[in-house]
Amino acid sequence: MKKKQQKTQLILISAGIILILLTYFYYPYINKDKSSKDLSVQKDLENITDEGKLNTFENVEYEGLYDFDKPFVVKSEDAYILYKDPNVVYMKSMHVILYLSDERIVNITSNKGRYNKASQDCFFEENVKATDGEVKIFAENLDLLATENFAKAYNKVKLNHPTGSLRADKVDYDFQTKYFKISMFGDKVVKMKVIR
Repeated sequence: MKKKQQKTQLILISAGIILILLTYFYYPYINKDKSSKDLSVQKDLENITDEGKLNTFENVEYEGLYDFDKPFVVKSEDAYILYKDPNVVYMKSMHVILYLSDERIVNITSNKGRYNKASQDCFFEENVKATDGEVKIFAENLDLLATENFAKAYNKVKLNHPTGSLRADKVDYDFQTKYFKISMFGDKVVKMKVIR
């Protein structure tokens, strides 16, 4: 019986020592590391603001023309511009409205994105949704370049068309002509079912 009690006491003492070491040495080290990371991120943001390298805006709206005759609007709830690149507007809750020549309206939204004021290129990121009323595109990224006639949707793309739907890595969609080109990253084969 004494040997059993000694083993039990030895296990309890060992567990107690381990708990003491974890409580007084390991746990404060984890909290210190975490708080120093949070503090460094906060200091970086303060330095950007303090040095005047960052302008922030609320309820931003830009208007313009593409193809010389078609208007568009770029909106955002929150936005900021870095002084080192004043032509790029970084946006949260980005929304673009394109007015097509056949009187259709294209709405593109995302959680965040960038708008280049000089080139009029838009880059959407996270939870992208684009629709022209008939076709709906869902993706993680979408690039709308002023120099190209189509939108490039990529990363987890789902396209819903009146005749069916598809999933792909990348879809190039022309809202004006309603044509799309489907591709996959790497050597993957595109599998699709067309229903008429």
